[in-house]
Amino acid sequence: MLAPQIFKANDIRGLVTGPAPEWDLAGARALGLAHGQLSGPGTAVVVAHDMRPTGPALLDQFVTGLTAQGVDVVRAGLCSTDQLWFASGFLDRPGVQLTASHNPADYNGVKFCQRAAQPVSPDFLVRLAQLAQAFDQGQAPAPSGVATGTVSRRDLLGDYVDYLHRLAPVDPRRRLKVVVDAGNGMGGQTAPAVLAGLNVELIGLYLDLDGSFPNHQPNPLAPENLVDAQQAVVRHGADLALVFDGDADRCFVIDERGQVVSPSAITALIAVEQLAREPGAVIVINTITSDTVRQVVAQRGGRVVESRVGHTYVKAAMAEQGAVFGGEHSAHYYFRDFWGADTGMLAGLHVLAQLSHSRSPLSELVAPYSRLAGSGEINSTVADADATMAAVAAAFAGRGQAHWGDGLKLVGDGWWFSLRPSNTEPLLRLNVEAAAPWRMAALRDEVLSLVRQKETL
Repeated sequence: MLAPQIFKANDIRGLVTGPAPEWDLAGARALGLAHGQLSGPGTAVVVAHDMRPTGPALLDQFVTGLTAQGVDVVRAGLCSTDQLWFASGFLDRPGVQLTASHNPADYNGVKFCQRAAQPVSPDFLVRLAQLAQAFDQGQAPAPSGVATGTVSRRDLLGDYVDYLHRLAPVDPRRRLKVVVDAGNGMGGQTAPAVLAGLNVELIGLYLDLDGSFPNHQPNPLAPENLVDAQQAVVRHGADLALVFDGDADRCFVIDERGQVVSPSAITALIAVEQLAREPGAVIVINTITSDTVRQVVAQRGGRVVESRVGHTYVKAAMAEQGAVFGGEHSAHYYFRDFWGADTGMLAGLHVLAQLSHSRSPLSELVAPYSRLAGSGEINSTVADADATMAAVAAAFAGRGQAHWGDGLKLVGDGWWFSLRPSNTEPLLRLNVEAAAPWRMAALRDEVLSLVRQKETL
């Protein structure tokens, strides 16, 4: 079974347990058959899964489909998504990660990359969906005349750790006290391994891998999922906290006061460091990254390129522009030195490295990069996202310049707001920014009142 709605703009994601599953083991095998046919016999793919209980069985079936098409498979075992991107780059072959990222426990999904962790195209995902559904419904011929592909296993965690340490050296002379909240996700495997070789006192929260997420949901974009780490930083007198999502490709940062540091501020902080190494380099942001990043990059002599929201789009922009670094509001951070892929752990290491070379607390390091007032992301469920965005655009006619490349972005004098459909959930997402907090609040409330006139119950 492969319900059409599991095929998203950037990946696959859907329910696998409960009363109404959207894909199953047979669907996973069909996906493997489709991916294998698109790859071609004799190619090789590296695959991995996260800590969700359904992952191993789904991946077994996916691999069965791949090998039936003559594809050789390297199984990297239990991995974070950025560890799979590393495996793809390190081994120079396409990669497949079984994960549903920050979604609840009854979901699972698949993320894909080309060799060397390069993004797949939207066209690839369309063709994969069509072919997989054909196999699932018995409308595509079974493979014949090809030798079954081989399967091998390789543990790459040590190589991953060594590589990250080379990219972001942390000064051993300053001991740092670091809270890590893995939310029972894959950060519980990668973060202790990476921090073990550093002058760091690790205070772990929910490091045990448990895909049922018994403590809080693995989505650091939701403020309630950051509270435990915020409290732990203050209670332990820690220098900062790193909070990872379920598959640990995203990392939120909390300062020594227990305050959440905006991902845009982290983007600016890392961009400054990258521009010091490579003056004039390109930094990629998305349509809802704070304008502070534009200001900072321009002041440091760099150039900003704007992408649509979503890792596939940002990775494509990174490759097209030869960008040195990219950052999104959702705490995805992309590095050219990491094959242009996103890695929350490397972003966290860069923050630790800058802090270790400074005598200042983190709040002072990031203060210059928090210049504007932002609403954060506010979600609403509406019956018709397109109609709602059109109604908001009509209400704001003449008050700013409308852009429709990634939902609706309306830019005025010293302010902007973005209203866009989620790529993975039935939500309309609002972000507002303005120079003055009162203006941001007024715009936020005005747009929300329009949106929620059409909100579904």
